[in-house]
Amino acid sequence: MEMAVDSNVAPIIIKRKKVSGGDGHHGGAWKVAYADFVTAMMAFFLLMWLLNATTEKQRKGLADYFSPTVAISRVSGGGDGSLGGDSVFSENTLPRVGTGATSLRPMAQNRASGAMTPSAESDDGAGNDEAFREVEELLMGRGGESMVDDGLLRHIVTRVTDEGLVVELFETAEARLFTPDGDPTELLRSLAGVIVRVSGMVKNPLAIEGHVSAYPVVLARDPSWEVSSDHADSFRRLLLADGLPKTRVSRVTAHADREPAERNPMDPRNTRLEIVFLRKG
Repeated sequence: MEMAVDSNVAPIIIKRKKVSGGDGHHGGAWKVAYADFVTAMMAFFLLMWLLNATTEKQRKGLADYFSPTVAISRVSGGGDGSLGGDSVFSENTLPRVGTGATSLRPMAQNRASGAMTPSAESDDGAGNDEAFREVEELLMGRGGESMVDDGLLRHIVTRVTDEGLVVELFETAEARLFTPDGDPTELLRSLAGVIVRVSGMVKNPLAIEGHVSAYPVVLARDPSWEVSSDHADSFRRLLLADGLPKTRVSRVTAHADREPAERNPMDPRNTRLEIVFLRKG
């Protein structure tokens, strides 16, 4: 006996989904983790290489650079950004780490790091460095208080090199060191008084070097050599008038516009005086 099939019952459909586990390597999460790992390894080997390539004195200088004992924004532009308007890489901040070199152009590795020559590591060199640190502390306020007000501090940069302590006095577009006629401004006279006061702390001889920004090429005669020489000698006379013994001045040098401090050779920042407290011994 045949049974009737109910045509109202819906058919049951079974759908089989094929799941493949072989495509997991096409995801992106592992790539991010691997990139972080490679970056960390590169940084680690770079650190190992730097530790092996630097001397103990250079490593100490790096550690001192990151020491938070100096307020970076001591001279503030008054802006509303971080650090009171100053950047850690700003012109008034970065050069004060005590590195760099003078116009004598030492070897490349010393020019970048301000490293001292082996002869400077003698007992006399250690005495010089201690005296230079005291002068820098008074000038830049690294000991907490500066003998220079902020208006003058904006025009001073110091660095210790293989030649000695370089105190750089530079002008800006708003504040000049010399008038158009070549006479010292009140700013420069005040800076000269500061140099004479700090020079009384040490007995090192001084060198005075004059630099100027480039003149337009349309001029028939480039006066940069004469002007830089006049600037250096004029500052020498200012120092002597303020009480510096004339025997302390070892040399007066003109560099014209041959060694600009800024990429733009006509930048007013390139007009500057460098007073070098020369190493003894």
